[in-house]
Amino acid sequence: MIESITKTSALGIGGLDSLSSSFSSKGLTTEGTTPGTMTGETFMAALSNVASGAANNLKQAEQVSFDGILGKATTREVVDAVMQAEQSLQTAIAFRDKIVNAYLEITKMQI
Repeated sequence: MIESITKTSALGIGGLDSLSSSFSSKGLTTEGTTPGTMTGETFMAALSNVASGAANNLKQAEQVSFDGILGKATTREVVDAVMQAEQSLQTAIAFRDKIVNAYLEITKMQI
């Protein structure tokens, strides 16, 4: 594999052919695939799932906290729920920061 990569030239097409033959000799083929077809969920759906999961974790932690105040939940259950909610919130904040940084980088690009 490394030999095929070193033989591949950025300027020549012959290098890509040798890389393709290297893949097929190792059992890696592209038969039965069509370029441009989606096989998974969209990026927007993935972000939506993450956001709704984080919101659900926060709601669940709030409910468990109220149950703890009423004596229906143990201290351990309350702490676990709050820690899970905190982790979800930190993940959501990290996603937000990355999206904002990406947007700012795009706006800095020259057209």
